[in-house]
Amino acid sequence: MTERDRADPSPSPRRLIVAATVLGVGLGGFFDGIVLHQILQWHHMVSTPVPPATVDALEVNTLGDGLFHGATWIVTVAGVFLLANAGGQRREAHGRRILVGGLLLGWGLFNVVEGLIDHFVLGLHHVRPGPDQVAWDLAFLAWGAVMILAGSVLIRQSLTRRRSGHSQAAPALQH
Repeated sequence: MTERDRADPSPSPRRLIVAATVLGVGLGGFFDGIVLHQILQWHHMVSTPVPPATVDALEVNTLGDGLFHGATWIVTVAGVFLLANAGGQRREAHGRRILVGGLLLGWGLFNVVEGLIDHFVLGLHHVRPGPDQVAWDLAFLAWGAVMILAGSVLIRQSLTRRRSGHSQAAPALQH
């Protein structure tokens, strides 16, 4: 807890927003890797420059997927630790709504950043390669943008309601 946190009797939701956003980035990465890479098998991390047409090429793509999953795991763990240090903000008024908003914001940020960099700038892969790949890539970006918008609106509304005192703090979880 910082000196500023001790001096301010009303806890700041900033740490909760940051924690939820980081956790959302990690979970968005896991969803992408698990659903698009493994379950649907639409693409792998480097499937455009190294099409997985041979066993050797599939091994390169699997390594890329593994490195990607390792990175998303690290981001997710960081988000969990940040959430654990958010000072109980989830239990404050509208804390759960702020948490959900941050998760959506982070997941949307993952989609937009990963989509722009990997799909368009570096050309490492496309959401679904083929004749409609640009449409799939743009839909992925749009999905991310909608999540960013929804998460931002949820956070903003929650903070406004919290400041105006429209609800009491959520009860602490019973053990």
